[in-house]
Amino acid sequence: MRFSATLAIHGINPYVPVDAEQAERLKQGWRKPMPVAVRINGAPREAWRINMMPRGDGGYYLYLHGEVRKAAGVEVGDKVEVEVAFDEGYHAGPADPVPKAFEDGLQADPRAHAHWTALTPSLQKEVLRRFSSVKSEAAKARNIEAALQVLGGAEGRFMARAWRDGAVVSPPAA
Repeated sequence: MRFSATLAIHGINPYVPVDAEQAERLKQGWRKPMPVAVRINGAPREAWRINMMPRGDGGYYLYLHGEVRKAAGVEVGDKVEVEVAFDEGYHAGPADPVPKAFEDGLQADPRAHAHWTALTPSLQKEVLRRFSSVKSEAAKARNIEAALQVLGGAEGRFMARAWRDGAVVSPPAA
C-alpha cells in the first residue's frame, strides 16, 4: 500500500499515522501490533521491518526508526510518501533473554507481573536489553531489583525514567 502522510511525533517518537481504513487494507481484522515492512520516500533500499502499534481507534502508529528517517532524509513535520506492506514473516519479540532472577521476581509479585505485561513491547525489549548490557552480575542484580521495585508499584527512577504505580511517568532524560 502507498500513501502520503506528514511525519508527526508522539511523546518523543516520530511516526506516520495509519488510519483504520488503511490498516484494514493491510490486514483485515488485525487488532494487535501489526508486523509490516516499510519504506519512506523509497528508502531504505531494503524495506525496514517493524510492528505498527495500535492507537485504540482502529488506526496505528507507524513509528519510524532513526535509520529509516536518516535514509529517507526526513524530519518531523515533513510530508512523506509511505510504502507499507503486511509482513507475515516478521515476528518481533524480546531479542535478549529474560534473566531467571527477573522471571522469579515477577512470579513472586503478581502486581509487578501485571505491570510488566502492561508495558509496551518496545519498553519490555528495552528493559531486557538493559539487563543484558550490564557488565557485572552485581550490576545486573541491582538493575533487576530496581525494575521489580518500580514494576511492583514503588515510586522511583529506573532507566532514566520516573515510575509511579508500575508505569512510566516521564520520558527518558536527554
